[in-house]
Amino acid sequence: MRLLIIGAGFAGMYAALSAARLRDIQGVSPDDLQIALIAPQPTLVIRPRLYEPKPETLTAPLLDVLEAIDVDYIQGSAETIDAKAQTVQIATARGTKMLSYDRLVVATGSRLFRPNIPGLAEHGFSVDSLDDAIALDKHLHGLAGRPAVNGRDTVVVAGGGFTGIEAATELPARLRQILGKDSRARVIIVERNSAVAPDMGEGPRPVIEKALRELGVETRLGAGVASLDKSGVTLSTGEHIETETVVWAAGIRAAPLTAQIPAERDNFGRLLVDRDLRVPAIPSVFATGDAARAACDGDGNYALMSCQHATRMGAFAGNNAAAELLGVATRPYHQKAYVTCLDLGEAGALFTRGWERAVELVGDVAKKTKREINTVWIYPPRAERAAALASADPERVTSL
Repeated sequence: MRLLIIGAGFAGMYAALSAARLRDIQGVSPDDLQIALIAPQPTLVIRPRLYEPKPETLTAPLLDVLEAIDVDYIQGSAETIDAKAQTVQIATARGTKMLSYDRLVVATGSRLFRPNIPGLAEHGFSVDSLDDAIALDKHLHGLAGRPAVNGRDTVVVAGGGFTGIEAATELPARLRQILGKDSRARVIIVERNSAVAPDMGEGPRPVIEKALRELGVETRLGAGVASLDKSGVTLSTGEHIETETVVWAAGIRAAPLTAQIPAERDNFGRLLVDRDLRVPAIPSVFATGDAARAACDGDGNYALMSCQHATRMGAFAGNNAAAELLGVATRPYHQKAYVTCLDLGEAGALFTRGWERAVELVGDVAKKTKREINTVWIYPPRAERAAALASADPERVTSL
């Protein structure tokens, strides 16, 4: 029997760990149940941290962890899923390879949504992927060698959601470090809604707005980006802002591979799944993390596209896919606890609890929690078999 997992992000990593854990508990050998993970590199990109400086350091190796738990790593990119034939075609350095499966876990993550705005592809940056973040960091450092004219010291962040706020509040310090402490760095958030952090509600907003004021981050609310060119960005209001740096942070969508599964999807491209994280129309396929729209509870709350949900969803998906092959009971996914921890740069951080996002910690105290999350909690377990397997109990897995 073979269980294939596509993706080495938070959901894919925990799917592999959890499936291997159940196989071990059931006393089944790796020869009788092969668990294999497909990804271009055996590396976890610490995506929640890509707004930080030195993004090239924000990865963690997975090969030793996978070897410790007897999960096979297959290097390549999944190109085609044939759900009827139960096969996956992958592109490798030596050509294409076809793999069959008995159960498949789709953990392909998400991608930044880039609309067809004139000039965005040519002039926009992002912190969506490791390569994107490295390109932005290189560009920012390159500004120091340019004349301080034509908006060199101005950065426009398009999108005032979670990612946009974290990027924008980090930028004043990054720019001072690169351009000098006396530089007149200017950071502007452009947000279509009437307020920043539109999804976070009224409770946390005053804390966020206060942090933006302290940092000198400007906002343009009720405005969108109409076009970009070499001179800067033009807003839907007609305002033109001179800048050499536009960071696009306006929404994400499920990775395109999910479209190959002939099943229902939501507006974000996520596959609709049942409580076991199975795609109902295709019993051999499970979806997890940013690739799945899953109910967290019976109160109408659904998992968000975040590593906090992806880790636990991955553990349930891997466990349940393996459980079906091993003939044991599955465990319905649930995740009633929900917190947010928003980095606010030199203004500290904001920690909220519950779906209503009640503010619990702010400032330096919240910043300490954010640092612990970003440097400890979201990293892979150590490459020691017992510890790695123990970390993947679905009922106990949480990144927060």
